[in-house]
Amino acid sequence: MRKVLFSLLFFPVLAFGETSDTAIIRTHLVAITKTDTPRTYQHIGQLNKTAEYIRTVFLHYSDSVFFQEYTVNGLVYKNVICSFGTEQEKRIIVGAHYDVCGNQEGADDNASGVVGLLELARLLKGKPLNHRIDLVAYTLEEPPYFRTENMGSYVHAKSLADADIPVYGMVSLEMIAYFKDEKGSQSYPIGMLSWFYGKKGNYITLVKKFGSGKFARKFSRAYVSTKSVRTKKFTAPKLVPGIDYSDHRNYWKFGFSALMLTDTSFYRNKNYHQKTDTLETLDIYRMGKVIDGVYHTLLCL
Repeated sequence: MRKVLFSLLFFPVLAFGETSDTAIIRTHLVAITKTDTPRTYQHIGQLNKTAEYIRTVFLHYSDSVFFQEYTVNGLVYKNVICSFGTEQEKRIIVGAHYDVCGNQEGADDNASGVVGLLELARLLKGKPLNHRIDLVAYTLEEPPYFRTENMGSYVHAKSLADADIPVYGMVSLEMIAYFKDEKGSQSYPIGMLSWFYGKKGNYITLVKKFGSGKFARKFSRAYVSTKSVRTKKFTAPKLVPGIDYSDHRNYWKFGFSALMLTDTSFYRNKNYHQKTDTLETLDIYRMGKVIDGVYHTLLCL
């Protein structure tokens, strides 16, 4: 059945579409979230199945796809990397983690970000690019490895720094599919922020720290200018709770310019790290618009 879906959805009609496709997005979300075993660090078999699914999709759109493997406590874990514009020297990293925290689907956290990578691969195929773009699906972002050197994003960022690879910047896709139009659906780490950003969870957020670098500034401006989806920018000290709660934190550690694109996680989505974080709670239409914004931003940088 999966082979039939691949042949119908990926070849050849939609391969060069200029906007995201909600039918394809939903198919990927189902494949990643509707499994018998959660994709946690304890269930390495399911993590490997997810990694292989990501790799298989990437291979439909790029000839440069590979696993970055590393060992933790005697077990091998895998980042999945897909590259476009490999003739260009300086690169942009777009990343998202595919593991979950516990016994949950993890639809918004973070199947949504991973499916964003898969759709970006489809959209980027054959496009002329000013920079090399590496789409990276990370493992081990969630506890107990969060904030440790075992995070897949730490391993990847360190490998770039160690090899002295020129990196323009990085953007982390961290929960991009939960939207609410009701008043009171959005909260903040500091209550007074609601005066500036409103009380409705109906926007996507570009999150960066002070001094996050040239790429983060340019990406933010370009993304807003696409007008693909309601967008707000949030820049604050790194100490503000939540500002470094994803994979971009590890690129900051190695001096790379980086930011996070997010629906604000638990400040909006109360299904965060719960069994209720399911596909049925997502706004796939607006998720597609978020992906469109990333795609058009990458093309113009």
